[in-house]
Amino acid sequence: MSEDDGDQSPPDAAGNEQDAGQDSSAADKKAAKSEVAPQSSKKEAVSKGKAKAKPKKEPKPGMIARFRLFLRQVIAELRKVIWPTRKELIDYTVVVLIFVVIMAAILALYDFTFAKGVFFVFGE
Repeated sequence: MSEDDGDQSPPDAAGNEQDAGQDSSAADKKAAKSEVAPQSSKKEAVSKGKAKAKPKKEPKPGMIARFRLFLRQVIAELRKVIWPTRKELIDYTVVVLIFVVIMAAILALYDFTFAKGVFFVFGE
């Protein structure tokens, strides 16, 4: 068989499968990543004097610059919007209004029914 058959080699000692073209150093790195090394807590690292220096952060842009960036991004997103035609807008508005009227009627019916039930049980 050749390497082009797509078959993989059997697993190595760590149980990781190796590609036929993969060298052993890459397999060793893969096996080392799979092993869990005990990690010391942050307090221990600080007490031992091995604390890592924090990378310097770039200064944050001013409030006005951030607001201008926000506005530019909003305008860019609004240009991507596919706006409805006038006919679609009217159709959707009518559908919503009809739905709201139907739901209001159902709610009024429930209200009337429960009010009658309460007055029947507790009297007027």
